[in-house]
Amino acid sequence: MRAQTSAAETEEDEAVRAHRRRRSRRVLVLLPALVITAAAVAVATGLLSRHGTSPASVALTGPPATITVEKRTLTRTQRVDGDLGYGDLSAVQAPPGGGGMVTWLPDEGDVIKRGDTVYRLDQEKVPLLYGSIPLYRTLSVGSEGGDVRQLERNLRALGYTGVTVDDVYTSATSVAVERWQDDLGRSETGVVRPGDAVVASAARRVAELTGAPGAPASRGLLKWTGTTRVVKVDLDTDYADLVKPGTTATVELPDGTDVAARVTDIGTPTSKEKGDGATLPVQLTVTDQKKLGRYQVAKVEVDLAAEARKGVLAVPINALVARPGGGYAVMAVSATGTGYLPVKTGMFTGSYVEVSGAGVAAGLTVGVPK
Repeated sequence: MRAQTSAAETEEDEAVRAHRRRRSRRVLVLLPALVITAAAVAVATGLLSRHGTSPASVALTGPPATITVEKRTLTRTQRVDGDLGYGDLSAVQAPPGGGGMVTWLPDEGDVIKRGDTVYRLDQEKVPLLYGSIPLYRTLSVGSEGGDVRQLERNLRALGYTGVTVDDVYTSATSVAVERWQDDLGRSETGVVRPGDAVVASAARRVAELTGAPGAPASRGLLKWTGTTRVVKVDLDTDYADLVKPGTTATVELPDGTDVAARVTDIGTPTSKEKGDGATLPVQLTVTDQKKLGRYQVAKVEVDLAAEARKGVLAVPINALVARPGGGYAVMAVSATGTGYLPVKTGMFTGSYVEVSGAGVAAGLTVGVPK
């Protein structure tokens, strides 16, 4: 019987140790509380040694502070490493065979929106249009297709009226294009050719310049990203069941601030470079970008919900005290005094632990360190 009890106590001890390892970033916060708790245990141990009474019956002076046992929903999390940034890089190049010289490029960190100049070739502006179809052919009166609709949608968004957004390039489209070309300082031909604009799905942030003014247009010009800061995680496939699109998570920034995030993209599992197994690329978007402050690129930690238990009795972790001989107890406080109630621990979370045992119920007052 004692062997079984020792095994259970060992499991509880291991749960505590495992919990502390998972929350290593927070251990400095918990240490003062644990030191105070250890002091309380020392007092209790001394009293038990002198009087030979059970933990449940020893009377002590009042604890430094008290809380009540309450029913809570506890969520166990899996902490993983992540990288904060602006997402994947994509390259911008001048159209092949176009010739010319690069005469202007934006600065790194610039945000380019629809209609803004991406670069200049021979001093001609090449603007950004929104969409998914690159300018792969010449568009003129009579052209039909989805790329025509995309061009007309951009013209309307830029304020060039008189255009019907459809799949047909009409004379009205040509007139709007001429006005657009005039505003860009280009020849008013009414015809749009490959290389006259760069197409991207939305606004872009310049991450890196790969070209320079004075260089031939045949080389790469720049690399850019989206404008929303995201968190990238290479998740061990053992934890793949913890994520799906829309899954919420908590991101801890380098300064210890927690921000809410949700999974917005899940890639295809890939092998690690060192052959240690497969990882799953996961992207999370931070819900409130303002809470990221000035962080642009940083190493972060991500807590993914692994298991939830509803309606369990719980106390702060620092309410646990070690029992002589193993196991844990809580200091029960009543109008007649204090005493230790043995408890069985269940799920651990960041700051709470599930408890059960004889005499442990919602509303019970227990002692905790200040």
